[in-house]
Amino acid sequence: MQTFLCAFLCAIFATFFCGLVAVPALKRIKAGQPILKYVKEHEGKSGTPTMGGLFFIIPVSAVFFVFGGGQARIAAFSAAIGLFYMLVGFLDDFIKIKLKHNEGLKPYQKILFQSAIALLGGAFAYVNGLTAVYIPFVKKTVELGAFAVVLVAAVFIAITNSVNLTDGLDGLCGGVSLWYAATIALIIGLESGFDFSYIRREETDGLLLLLFTLAGGILGFLIFNSPKARVFMGDTGSLALGGVLGAASVFSGNTLFVPIVGGAFVWSSLSVMIQVAHFKRTKKRVFLMAPFHHHLQMKGFTETQISFYYSLFTIITGTISVIFYL
Repeated sequence: MQTFLCAFLCAIFATFFCGLVAVPALKRIKAGQPILKYVKEHEGKSGTPTMGGLFFIIPVSAVFFVFGGGQARIAAFSAAIGLFYMLVGFLDDFIKIKLKHNEGLKPYQKILFQSAIALLGGAFAYVNGLTAVYIPFVKKTVELGAFAVVLVAAVFIAITNSVNLTDGLDGLCGGVSLWYAATIALIIGLESGFDFSYIRREETDGLLLLLFTLAGGILGFLIFNSPKARVFMGDTGSLALGGVLGAASVFSGNTLFVPIVGGAFVWSSLSVMIQVAHFKRTKKRVFLMAPFHHHLQMKGFTETQISFYYSLFTIITGTISVIFYL
């Protein structure tokens, strides 16, 4: 635990000091986020630098490996998954900035890159025997065999895109991700403590180290991203977050906890799908705007309020997930 807490603190400070350097640098090179013109509430954010994910994902990865995370194969691969997704997000953000519009990679390009990484994750799970999943609330596991490749890949694609969709307001994605990471870390710790975990203790400790470090990096980033944000994480950060959170969840056998603990992420995606499907059928909208956090914003809720509600919702779903282990 001492190592985890030291890594947590180091990640906060490393991210904070990187941010002190990176935010002014991003401003100087005019790495501003293109703002959607039809979101009136965001007009004042024009020019705010993006790609902030660089200065918390890279420090988090560095701290993780400095504290010995590379010795745990599963955790090290989870960190690598996050870095792979960060590169996809960086490319997407770079194109947006270069061409000065809000469309980066084309949808088929983005899903192609994401799917390749997701299938790599699925293959890793299968080759390393990480094919069992815990059934929430009943303390039992189910062996999936080769089907785990498909499920793991699907979860990676779902969670990375859902986290990406949740990244629409200051502090929103970071806050929800922080509580998600804390909950999954607690679940993994309880499973290990009760000898319920099917992966070795050193691998469990590696995943806990990664999640503690990630939580510290998110807190360091929120110093710059809380309302009013001085920098956005961009796809660089949101895709990487989804990758690490997804990897820690599925490789520890907690795949089925993803839609429960990550209910806020799921709702972001569902609200978009509901909006699109209903509009195509009736030419009418269910929400004023999707994802749902924009609907709340157009209803008059502040970004701080919305971020708090989403974080509170994640705390509640996390508590429900954990309580059955106690």
